[in-house]
Amino acid sequence: MNWDQVSGKWKQLKGSVKTRWGKLTDDDLDVIAGQKDQLVGRIQERYGIRKEEAELQVNEWNTRLGEENEYEREKLNRKVS
Repeated sequence: MNWDQVSGKWKQLKGSVKTRWGKLTDDDLDVIAGQKDQLVGRIQERYGIRKEEAELQVNEWNTRLGEENEYEREKLNRKVS
């Protein structure tokens, strides 16, 4: 999923973010508002990790989201066919 899609679906994705990074508060999620650099910065701050590690975590999470979405699309296509 590209980051524009993440930004556009931010309200729906907040739960996934909160599950993955439980130390982020609701206020953090509101400030982040779908901005990748804000998400990386807040993760770095809350977890006391390097920026590179936070970026890696965000990229892995985003990749997993894309894979889950692809799986759901394939499932729907099989039902329709």
